[in-house]
Amino acid sequence: MKNIVILISGRGSNMQAIVNANIPNARIAAVLSNSESAAGLGWAAERGIDTGSLNHKDFASREDFDRAMMEKIDAYQPDLVVLAGFMRILTPEFCARYAGRLMNIHPSILPAFTGLHTHERALAAGCRVAGCTIHFVTAELDCGPIIAQGVVPILDGDNADDIAERVLKVEHQLFPQAVADFVAGRLKIEGNRVFNSQRSADGQALLA
Repeated sequence: MKNIVILISGRGSNMQAIVNANIPNARIAAVLSNSESAAGLGWAAERGIDTGSLNHKDFASREDFDRAMMEKIDAYQPDLVVLAGFMRILTPEFCARYAGRLMNIHPSILPAFTGLHTHERALAAGCRVAGCTIHFVTAELDCGPIIAQGVVPILDGDNADDIAERVLKVEHQLFPQAVADFVAGRLKIEGNRVFNSQRSADGQALLA
């Protein structure tokens, strides 16, 4: 059984998708947040999952907050730490602590559009597709080894909310699968590439 700790900052819809997937040999040990008012904490608590929060504003520095959060995480002896809408830039110390077992989802097809406002930027750039990326986390923002990516079309007349809604549906499919692949030992990192022992080799494009 693999212990998983999930970090959120809001409603945690990806956290909910992972919990609802009932992944074999995975135990959601805790859901933690940097906001005590995060709606996802209540959702998790109702399902008997341990929850907790630390307000980053209560700490003098990003490093102090990360160390306190690491202490909270480590109490659950996690095999995997999942960032499911955790809106914090993590320190190198935090990333190193969980290297190879820290997973994030980003709402763009990386390496395009790292950071915030990804869908607005995709529209402004005239992109015809958008998507999401699940990756292992490194100290360099949104640049860790890529586990999986999903692609959706950008339709004429779309705004950023339309794209976000379309992408979110794909996130809810890909993220639980990526966690399941980790738990099952199917993922192997070599350099900046992730190999999945069960990844399809048919070469077909994924277009949701």
